[in-house]
Amino acid sequence: MPDLLIKLYELKFEQYRKEHFDCEFKIVRPLSCDKSKVIEFVRREFNESWANECERSFSNVPVSCFIGVKDQKIIGFACYDATAKGFFGPIGIKPEARKKGIATQLLFSCLSDMWDNEYGYAIVGWVDENHIDFYQKNTFATVIPESSPGIYKRMIDMK
Repeated sequence: MPDLLIKLYELKFEQYRKEHFDCEFKIVRPLSCDKSKVIEFVRREFNESWANECERSFSNVPVSCFIGVKDQKIIGFACYDATAKGFFGPIGIKPEARKKGIATQLLFSCLSDMWDNEYGYAIVGWVDENHIDFYQKNTFATVIPESSPGIYKRMIDMK
C-alpha cells in the first residue's frame, strides 16, 4: 500500500469550511471533554491502531481531529499529525453514513487546517488500493513511488 502526496497549495479550500452545521450532518473539531467518546468510537468502529492515532491528535494544539456528527452521534472522524508530522489520516466513516460527502468534508477540514498551519504538503500514509481514487479525485494526490511500507515499517509486530 503506497503513500500519497497532496499539494495543499493547489487545493480550492474556499469550497469547504473547516466546521459546518447547516446540513443533515455537521463537521466539528471535538472538544477535549469529548476525547474519550471519539476514541471509543474509533476503537469500536475501526481498530485499536486508529484509536491510538486519534488519541495522539488530541495532544496537538489545536486538536488535529475533526468529527462528523448526526443527531448528536459520531458518524465519522479524520485526523492529521497523528501518525507523524505532515501525515493526514486515519479517516473513517460508519458504513451506513458513507456516500454522503462526509469523508470529503472531513478530508478538507483537516487539509484546510494543515494549510492554515503553514503546511505545503500532506502525506496520506499506507493507502489501500481501493481508496487511492478517492484522494486522486478530490485532491489530485499522486502516488509516492516505492513508499510502501514507508514509515509503517517501524510498527511493532505483535505476532
